[in-house]
Amino acid sequence: MARIDFYILPDTTLEARLAFACRLADTIWRRGYRLHLHCEDRALAEQADAALWDFRPDAYLPHALEDSEMAASVPVTLGTGELPAPQGETALLNLHPDIPEGFERYARIAEIINQHQAVLMAKRACWQRYRALGHEVVPHRLG
Repeated sequence: MARIDFYILPDTTLEARLAFACRLADTIWRRGYRLHLHCEDRALAEQADAALWDFRPDAYLPHALEDSEMAASVPVTLGTGELPAPQGETALLNLHPDIPEGFERYARIAEIINQHQAVLMAKRACWQRYRALGHEVVPHRLG
């Protein structure tokens, strides 16, 4: 069974959620994992892509949208469709309101909750589903 980490932010904004997603992506990558950020739609994937370019002026996190030519050659991908097959130790950062099909193939799963009502409701449902499926769910309250 996969371990699922829920990171609970005190903020309500999408910007705060994306900023934390960037820091978490950087941490996951530096720990030697490949990473896929699963987004709700193309607009969110593009916002997350832009945020990854800008979040650290002193470093670069190699990443690409899943449909770009570079996707096969970088350790971090962003997408909206069917989850790509994990390669080695791959983590999933789920920014989608629902749990994607095939999540259990990933070594680790991370979910980010902020205090926006729609996100809270969607992620509570995800939490309950993961637990019902027998996965270990670990909360991390931040700030």
